[in-house]
Amino acid sequence: MDEKIAILTDTNSGINPDQAAQYGIHLVSMPVIIDDETYFENESISQDEFFQRLREGACVSTSQPAPGVLMDCWEGLLERYEEIVYLPMSSGLSGGCQTAAMLAAEYGGSVHVVDNHRISVTLRQSVLEAKHLASQGKTAQEIAAYLEQDGLEASIYVAVNTLEYLKKSGRVTAAGAAIGTILNLKPVLQIQGGKLDAYRKARGMRLAMQTMIDGLKQDQTGRFAGQKLTIRAAYSGDAEAGAAWQAELQKAFPEMTIGLNPLPISISCHTGDGALGAGIMKDIF
Repeated sequence: MDEKIAILTDTNSGINPDQAAQYGIHLVSMPVIIDDETYFENESISQDEFFQRLREGACVSTSQPAPGVLMDCWEGLLERYEEIVYLPMSSGLSGGCQTAAMLAAEYGGSVHVVDNHRISVTLRQSVLEAKHLASQGKTAQEIAAYLEQDGLEASIYVAVNTLEYLKKSGRVTAAGAAIGTILNLKPVLQIQGGKLDAYRKARGMRLAMQTMIDGLKQDQTGRFAGQKLTIRAAYSGDAEAGAAWQAELQKAFPEMTIGLNPLPISISCHTGDGALGAGIMKDIF
């Protein structure tokens, strides 16, 4: 067995099956509930199919992977590897990380569940770092310790194009959503330390984009001053808008190569269509 450590994450990393095969990592597909029926991202529903259902007015919500699904995945991997490093989405956004940690206790230390405090493009970066560290001969325990220590060294900003889904989740009142829609307010949300918080409100998506760029620049010169960094753009639904946003970020940060990923379906359930986001994080490559 050439490789002793399996690197496993979920589709909240934004990594799709083709990319997982390319990178040599393993994926758990996250469930999404659409009109009371459960689907699995990249398995039984695609991004395009999800947004079609969303635009048709479907009721959407998210869930955790079933314990049996997760354990079956682990047991299959342990037939081929000695240990697993599993990076689920942040414990600040879901109870799935705690559930996985509890289940892992039954595996005698061979499954390392990492609370990396990340999601989407920042979690993607951590997964690739985990794979790199494994290739460098680091132990699973060393990789997990690094990822838990380094996880907070990242920020995500997301500008939401519609208030409908924040209203459904209770983050915005019905009255606030109505006023916000009239005023064309676009909330900019922030994830630092794994929890989703309000950051700013902007009048229109153009100002929301500038608000996110300003936040990224503040991180670059403040929290992460002097460090090698990377930035990735993200979008929900509208690939053309995502590409235009990537180009704006490239202009704002010409010294970096800005990547682009669709937001995972589990996030798009809460942001709706037309959201734009960006993550900034340390880069060990």
